[in-house]
Amino acid sequence: MPQILDGVEVRTQILLGLKPRVERLKRPPGLAVVLVGEDPASQQYVRNKIKACAELGIYSEKLTPPASTTTEELLNLIESLNRRPDIDGILVQMPLPKQIDSRKVLEAVAPDKDADGFHPTNVGHLVAGRPAPRACTPAGIIEMLKYYRIPLAGTRAVVVGRSDIVGKPMALMLLAESATVTVCHSRTVDLAQECRRAHILVAAIGKPAMITSEFIAPGAIVIDVGTSRITDAAEAARLGLAEQFASKGSAWVGDVNPVDVKRVAAAYSPVPGGVGPLTIAMLMSNSVQLAERHTCSG
Repeated sequence: MPQILDGVEVRTQILLGLKPRVERLKRPPGLAVVLVGEDPASQQYVRNKIKACAELGIYSEKLTPPASTTTEELLNLIESLNRRPDIDGILVQMPLPKQIDSRKVLEAVAPDKDADGFHPTNVGHLVAGRPAPRACTPAGIIEMLKYYRIPLAGTRAVVVGRSDIVGKPMALMLLAESATVTVCHSRTVDLAQECRRAHILVAAIGKPAMITSEFIAPGAIVIDVGTSRITDAAEAARLGLAEQFASKGSAWVGDVNPVDVKRVAAAYSPVPGGVGPLTIAMLMSNSVQLAERHTCSG
């Protein structure tokens, strides 16, 4: 059986390391979370983030404009948060309603309050190797690989997916660790062959169970970023998730086929319980880091 890369264990260690940093600050870090509308999944994500703040002693403030909010109204709200000295980090929960220009909103967040690490200025700092908030999911993956002492320097890493949130920053962070990185996407010719070259394979393409044994080299380290809900009993059984389906009426699967990865990989991050817990942990890390900068310069 391959080694399980347990994200919950890594998250616990990250949060334990943050607690004394919070206690040393002159005031609690402040995180503002903007949730537009009433999307159930987004509401759950925000609840989890607020809960993590409370456990660490971070002041959190949830702002809930209605789904009818315009781009201009949201920009005004962001600007007011940018001016507040008690708010160190701002997070705008995605997705936003269709009438809102998401790019304008994300770029309106002050770079030194960008808790998600998505602002172009901070992406530029990532490219240049300068300190700045990092995109939370790929930063958490790097922490996981280091926690389990998986060598990165000199290894061949393949990232499947080129999103601004995971794929692109993941490639840059692996490159910063001296891995040799290939980024694949929907138009990659012979995707399976490219993936089989990887010592470390990061699947972030958003297609449930797409990565089968054909894509995985024997002994590879597989990081599964995807999260999809399976509501068909036969499909759940095919993916080895019949027990989970029977107990809950549905099952969660990532971008990697869970049956195949267990047969081929040397180590992998499961879904759920792998990468997911690390995203919020790194959001907390970014928030504390921003507060440290603000209190030192204030």
